[in-house]
Amino acid sequence: MTQDIASPSTESTIFQPEQLELSRLGKTRVQVVFDEPELSSDGGALLIRESAELNGIIDGMCNAIEDDRDRAHVRHTLKELLSQRVSQICHGYEDANDCNYLRNDSVFKVASGRSASDDPLSSQPTMTRLENTVSLRDLIRLFYAFLDNFLDSYASAPKSIVIDMDPTPNRVYGGQQLGLFNAHYDEYCLMPFHIYEGQTGRLISTVIRPGKTPTDKEIIGLLRRIVKRIRHRFPKTMVIFRADSHHTKPPVMNWLEHNNVRYILGLGTNAVLKREVQSLVEELSKTQRDNWSKYRRFHTFYYQAGTWSKKRRIVARLEASSLGVDVRFIVTDFHNAGAKFLYDTVYCGRGNAELMIKEHKCFLKSSRSSCTDIKANQFRLFLHSAAYVIMHGMRETLLQGTEWSKATFQTIQLRLLKIAARVEVGKTFVRFHMSINSPVAALFGRAAVIVKAMTVT
Repeated sequence: MTQDIASPSTESTIFQPEQLELSRLGKTRVQVVFDEPELSSDGGALLIRESAELNGIIDGMCNAIEDDRDRAHVRHTLKELLSQRVSQICHGYEDANDCNYLRNDSVFKVASGRSASDDPLSSQPTMTRLENTVSLRDLIRLFYAFLDNFLDSYASAPKSIVIDMDPTPNRVYGGQQLGLFNAHYDEYCLMPFHIYEGQTGRLISTVIRPGKTPTDKEIIGLLRRIVKRIRHRFPKTMVIFRADSHHTKPPVMNWLEHNNVRYILGLGTNAVLKREVQSLVEELSKTQRDNWSKYRRFHTFYYQAGTWSKKRRIVARLEASSLGVDVRFIVTDFHNAGAKFLYDTVYCGRGNAELMIKEHKCFLKSSRSSCTDIKANQFRLFLHSAAYVIMHGMRETLLQGTEWSKATFQTIQLRLLKIAARVEVGKTFVRFHMSINSPVAALFGRAAVIVKAMTVT
């Protein structure tokens, strides 16, 4: 016969700092005592603070936003608000509501520029007011702040910059502006552009947009701003545009060629393209049936669609297996490169952009577009983009040469950022005590060396 366990009252659910007895471990008593005055489970926020200082993205955002608050009533500076929100996103606290629970955390205070003994950080209402007061002019300046931060990441002019651009769905469940029903995803969504540099994985920018396939005007308008900025800074750098078939529109290719932007784009199939490779399909299919092995073949030719202004080079990739012959096409203005290299190395390299979007969208939760106003959702997207810039920058600097140099953001969060720390506050110092076996000891040592070198410089 089982005994009913009474539901605890409201008072009994509030644990007092007393010794608690849990299930025994053999003959060993297991006890819990809530008596430590200053503890944090997010000691790695100090590494986020150093990484943010190194790449300057928070300062760039502050310079882009016009803060017209009455200084006599300001309790939290703009830099403090941005640092608090972004560092929390880096740790996996993606909602503004999390500010209420973390505002007294000493590590996040220091990471946001406050002393551990200072007043609490901002609450959710304060953070939400910030998200909903950013103007369209502020957002435009923020777009260029991210673009300039990307260009500043190069010590000298690179030989080439590969622009990987792709829209991705952010599902919406309320009355969000620009939220549309997308039949492909069978959901109401926004489809923001994610733009990365394909060779380094660095973020160029992110732009919110309606939940539908992008138009040629959208693509050209965005490319025009990015390419102009790149050419102003690096006039001799080769700019390459790489994207899927959604971007292979006649006006887009005309604009790319007119502005000397090289391109390699996916191309949707049609009857004419199928006829061009039909003999190869039959040959590969027969060979596969005879030998029961996979076979691949590449074919290149020139083709002009009815809406195109001229003939362009097409590369076809054919792959025969037991499931049949799969055929993919790309269009490019690279005339001398080999077909296999163009497809396997250059075009398929854009698959890395999917991993970048995954880290931005899944690990940093940038798909949380729950504001009604589109400007607020764009600002939220910029906040998550700043978290991406900081996390990617930390991987390029502090983690370079370590076992975590290629780790995902999620691994970095769990292994390096979620580190327990005991806080000791003195009159002239704040000291964070961490485990003697902590895996981040060497990383903090590296951060200290970098900070010292910057101070001397």
